[in-house]
Amino acid sequence: MKLIRFGNLNKEKPGLLIDNIRYDVSEWVNDYDERFFEENGLERLKNLATKKDALPLVADDSRWGAPVARPSKIVCIGLNFYDHARETNMTPPTEPIIFFKASSAYVGPNDPLVIPRNSQKTDWEVELAVIIGKKASYVEEKNALEYVAGYCLHNDYSERAFQLERNGQWVKGKSCDSFAPIGPFLATQDEIADIHNLNMWLKVNGETKQNGTTAEMIFNVPYLISYVSQFMTLLPGDIISTGTPAGVGMGMKPTPQYLKAGDVIELGIEGLGSSQQIAQNAL
Repeated sequence: MKLIRFGNLNKEKPGLLIDNIRYDVSEWVNDYDERFFEENGLERLKNLATKKDALPLVADDSRWGAPVARPSKIVCIGLNFYDHARETNMTPPTEPIIFFKASSAYVGPNDPLVIPRNSQKTDWEVELAVIIGKKASYVEEKNALEYVAGYCLHNDYSERAFQLERNGQWVKGKSCDSFAPIGPFLATQDEIADIHNLNMWLKVNGETKQNGTTAEMIFNVPYLISYVSQFMTLLPGDIISTGTPAGVGMGMKPTPQYLKAGDVIELGIEGLGSSQQIAQNAL
């Protein structure tokens, strides 16, 4: 199944994407939130998916929202692709590097990118996001995929000066408003044949910047779920974003490239759709 949410910001309704057509399931489902996943909502949703003729259509001009309600946390993994580590001249980590994005950065897949005030180094990162489906604590790697609701496309925007030049942890450069566009949909596990062999790409103003594959991951999805769950309880709807391949602006040679107002950023992952953000300056 492909789960979507639609409608105005903070007023989204749940839906399904079936054969590229959006259907409204809000009469039967309140939202794709922690309670939905906790109460085995995906199983109940399967019945609705078989009765699409009874479901209302979503208006073509309705905004695409992020496909799950705002999560309790967005856990990100740094330097998790071999090629990205090489381009940044960093040694591949021996344990996953964990940082957070504030949930207030969470927006829909095609919402504008807001370049923060005083930013000079806003950067892009196409990433695979894992959506947790049930409470996970001290999970064994061999059982980790049992805790996955599905997968999404994520652009892990970063302000590199805030992240690397302003002291402290990376979260300052990762949590600006609009820095976590997710979607267009959540694909359940049965939709993806091999999560560790998916093409990933990102373009800026039509020019390809990133063209990679999840096969370049240093730590795979089951390992990451297990690892993170040793340090914190993951709740249904929480997100683990698994890192980015080579091609970020910071790594461009001979001169790094960063985003400015008016830039168009397009990205996609095989099986998880595509999204587009247009950059604008903060008011």
